[in-house]
Amino acid sequence: MPKKSLQTTLVHTDYTPPTGFDAYPPAIHHASTVLFKDMADLRSGQWKDKSAYTYGLHGTPTTFTLEARLAEIEGGSHCLLAPSGLAAISMVDFGLLKSGDDVLLPDNVYNPNRELGRWLSNDFGISARYYDPLVGAGIAELIQPNTKLIWTEAPGSVSMEVPDLPAICAAAHARGVLVALDNTWSAGIALRGFDLGVDIVMTALTKYQSGGSDVLMGAVVTRDKAINDRIAMAHMRLGMGVSADDAYLVMRGLPTMKLRFEAHDASARKVAAWLQARPEIRRVLHPAFPDCPGHEHWRRDFTGAGGLFSVIFDARYTEAQTDRFVDALELFGLGYSWGGANSLVVPYRMGTIRRDWQEQGTLVRFNIGLEDTSDLIADIEQALGKLGA
Repeated sequence: MPKKSLQTTLVHTDYTPPTGFDAYPPAIHHASTVLFKDMADLRSGQWKDKSAYTYGLHGTPTTFTLEARLAEIEGGSHCLLAPSGLAAISMVDFGLLKSGDDVLLPDNVYNPNRELGRWLSNDFGISARYYDPLVGAGIAELIQPNTKLIWTEAPGSVSMEVPDLPAICAAAHARGVLVALDNTWSAGIALRGFDLGVDIVMTALTKYQSGGSDVLMGAVVTRDKAINDRIAMAHMRLGMGVSADDAYLVMRGLPTMKLRFEAHDASARKVAAWLQARPEIRRVLHPAFPDCPGHEHWRRDFTGAGGLFSVIFDARYTEAQTDRFVDALELFGLGYSWGGANSLVVPYRMGTIRRDWQEQGTLVRFNIGLEDTSDLIADIEQALGKLGA
């Protein structure tokens, strides 16, 4: 070949690194275009079963490695990555539902999932109906001939009710209906969804898997290949790609995830118990506490609790006063999400996200991070002092 010009040299290098390099961190493979060995390789490559690399959108060694590790953590066989938790939820819906179908969602569902349900109803001819998260086996009465999917969330990430997953799955499967679980709260560590009968596990890797509050990503894990293949077609058609750098960041967080989850859990229980004794707080909603709705299901099905819980202020405090409390906190960031090292807090107007919310008083959700709990409690105490009469 003739000597290359500088411009061509900038694009094509003759260098090949020596073989034999190995290290603990997985390699980061950046790719949109994937190169084939020859035409036979190009024509035979199939992206659906992940037996070959065909295009960056369908996977690289980096993303395939993360998918395999996540499936193993959740006890599944197949995994698909998405750019966010909500994108993963959307992928499930568009993979399994069509016009004329019906989907059931718990009334305590992650609010963007509720908004997606409204969109499906208004624009796609898919009816989305809502059920009491504690309905258990009673969900059988809500299943219609066109019901194809039931979403569950264990627990609800704001109001913290813990559903009876085995009862819901048994009722659904008796009618040929699939059950999807949003398992973000427990990160696949404290709850084994497939062992309880769930067909699809969705988790937002944005939370504990990353642990750094710097990545948006979601995953859908299944055991059944036919279900995976249907969702994989939605994954392809919707163009659900993730970057190799983000996949690497999630993988970097996995070895410490269980240690961090248990540290969040221990700290959250300590802070929640302190709040339970405060006169300003009417109720603590923590699934590990006996008075949390569905606690008996948590005690039976879970092995831990993580760092997320909510409290309800005494009704004598106005929204303006609880806002003052939140603004007075110094160690808690004001923002959504959880699972990172930094503690977070956010108040909710429950009447706007729940149809039948009866509790009086403002609900405030806490994510307890990895700070010293004595410092967090002292911060909450000084902020409670700013509530005013």
